[in-house]
Amino acid sequence: MPSNATAADLDLEVGGMTCASCAMRIEKKLNKLPGVAATVNYATESAHVGFTGSDTTNASSVIQAIESLGYSAAVRSATTKNEADAAYHAWRRRLWVALPLALPVIFISMVDPWHFENWQWWALGFTTPVITWVAWPFHRATLVNLRHLATTMDTLIAIGVIAAFAWSLWALIWGDATSAMPGHSGMDMGGSSSHVYFEVAAGVVLFLVLGRYLETRARFRAGDALRALMTMGAKHANVLRDGVETPTPVEQLQIGDQFVVRPGEKIATDGVVLNGTSAVDESMITGESLPVEKQPGSPVTGATVNSNGRIVVRATRVGADTTLASMARLVHDAQTKKAPAQRLADRVSAVFVPIVILGAAITLAVWLLTDHPANDAFTAAVAVLIIACPCALGLATPTALLVGTGRAAQLGIVISGADVLEQTRKVDTIVFDKTGTLTTGVMTLHNVISAAGVSHDEVLGLTGALEAASEHPIARAITNAALKELGSLPEVENFENIGGRGARGTVNGLRISVGNAAFMAAEAISVPPELEEALALATKHGDTAIFAAWLGYARAIFVVSDTIKPSSTEALQVLRDAGLDPVLCSGDSRGAVTRVAELVGIPTDADHVIAGVLPARKVEVIRQLQEQGRVVAMVGDGVNDAAALVQADIGIAMGTGTDAAMQAADITIVGGDLRSVQDALLLSRATLRTIKGNIFWAFAYNIAALPLAATGVLDPMVAGFAMAGSSVFVVTNSLRLRKTKLRS
Repeated sequence: MPSNATAADLDLEVGGMTCASCAMRIEKKLNKLPGVAATVNYATESAHVGFTGSDTTNASSVIQAIESLGYSAAVRSATTKNEADAAYHAWRRRLWVALPLALPVIFISMVDPWHFENWQWWALGFTTPVITWVAWPFHRATLVNLRHLATTMDTLIAIGVIAAFAWSLWALIWGDATSAMPGHSGMDMGGSSSHVYFEVAAGVVLFLVLGRYLETRARFRAGDALRALMTMGAKHANVLRDGVETPTPVEQLQIGDQFVVRPGEKIATDGVVLNGTSAVDESMITGESLPVEKQPGSPVTGATVNSNGRIVVRATRVGADTTLASMARLVHDAQTKKAPAQRLADRVSAVFVPIVILGAAITLAVWLLTDHPANDAFTAAVAVLIIACPCALGLATPTALLVGTGRAAQLGIVISGADVLEQTRKVDTIVFDKTGTLTTGVMTLHNVISAAGVSHDEVLGLTGALEAASEHPIARAITNAALKELGSLPEVENFENIGGRGARGTVNGLRISVGNAAFMAAEAISVPPELEEALALATKHGDTAIFAAWLGYARAIFVVSDTIKPSSTEALQVLRDAGLDPVLCSGDSRGAVTRVAELVGIPTDADHVIAGVLPARKVEVIRQLQEQGRVVAMVGDGVNDAAALVQADIGIAMGTGTDAAMQAADITIVGGDLRSVQDALLLSRATLRTIKGNIFWAFAYNIAALPLAATGVLDPMVAGFAMAGSSVFVVTNSLRLRKTKLRS
């Protein structure tokens, strides 16, 4: 996208942020622009900008606003991995410089027998490059923000380090530090200047750089799932042009192109199989390792792997419209949104820094006014500055969200936003649509009841041949069953479709009529009593039954119904065990809905089975449950479910359904396996627990450490190590989500 273009939404890569306060400042600046609603995420180093109608604000003005604060910005592109990798390597270089310089200063300064003559000057030489070049990112961020009369966590670091170094330099050149005897690193001066703090300045920088290095490495690993998702697609396709295979970059594929996929190759883009049969590994989409059989007419998804046969595919979606691109886009959008807990952390970080600076000044004053030695007062004040940096608080939420949504994407689950996590913890009722959700949505022939004197093979062959000329789902179910059982079918002649009732045609010289009871009555066809009884039984069970007739008599009845998904019963059991109350709400007949409820284990009373409802009634059902104080999740897949998915506290769409349902949902189950609903809820709850745990420990760390620093218990160097360690802790704790145990 050109930088001067306007857009409905804009994703930017933001460089130069060093803490959550930076993100808060940028977000505040952007939201002051006319017609802009922005969120800035420190963990992902990104900004998501929505434009709400202003003609004066575009991508260029947004980027300029960010740059005016001293940060860099660019439209997000495929170079994200390289930039994140560059940041990781930059901190590693500074760490390798700091280690051989800072460690000797720390050990020699703290071990009295190692104090050789003029060791302080030697410490000055080793410390100077550490607090200048190695610590430059902290100083630069401080200067950039001070230009705008703002403070960040880097301000605390820079002030503390410079104060320790400046005090030591003054004591060494103009004070009494050189007169300190070897074996004594300083004196109780009470106003003199014999103590140097080079080990504090060098040690704090070393530990903070180590913390930033580990943090950037962990944050980069936290985004592995999304980066893998964005790069797992095929790079080329063997496109058929005039019957010749031509290697073509996937970026140049167009809708309608036909391309060849051999065994072991990735399918280049979403499409439909034209020729050939094969099994396709769709674990990337569904999370299931079992390959799925494909034949002409079967849909295939880009980036899935062709396991055995050679197939020819016609492209139906390319570029940004593919399933893979949509998944990556939805996951990224979820990672850039903020949970309520993160917004609280950002607000705390924004006001925390000035308070800490004031607290350090008060600490220094109190120590001096109570007649404590100046070096002790100074030590306590610097420790307050260093220990108080709330970096961990700023990282607590976004890193957990980054890992959790990435892990979900690997399992074929797309979580649309951070606010969804808050609701999953509270869900106590789950409402299911029937067709396409608990069932496959594909009609299957379950039974054939023949009249006396009519053979099963005869009636199946004649009826299957007639229905082969029809595209109706019931007709396809009968024809497929006939082909599977008999192998081949005779030709049909003079086929005639009777809308809404049935069909007629000639097979093997017989005029065959197939249709419902009303069609039989209209055709004056006689129905034997045994077939009447079979019809009544099928209707009672919620199945669909049609007759086949010739020569004026009904010869058989075919019982057809939707098929329960293999995963539905297991998924319902797990959800019930988790304390969720299942409700089945469908537009189908009471008998059909009750039958499905019985098969999957949902109670069949009026509170749990609601049949014959239109889309508006589904919304009303969910609203009534919410008015009872329930927190409701809705699972559906069709256009008729979209409004109900929006009304529900958590909308869960099956990815095998319609785009309208997926756009309305908070969570999308890409593969359509109902067991993934359980995975989605468990992973969402695990992510929320991690966020809350991170925030607790970040707050607890600051609350516990500040008094210790102010009372002189914590040395500034130890404070720097603890502060860096707290940031690394919340990031590594978030990474544990990658191993979250879901369904057994």
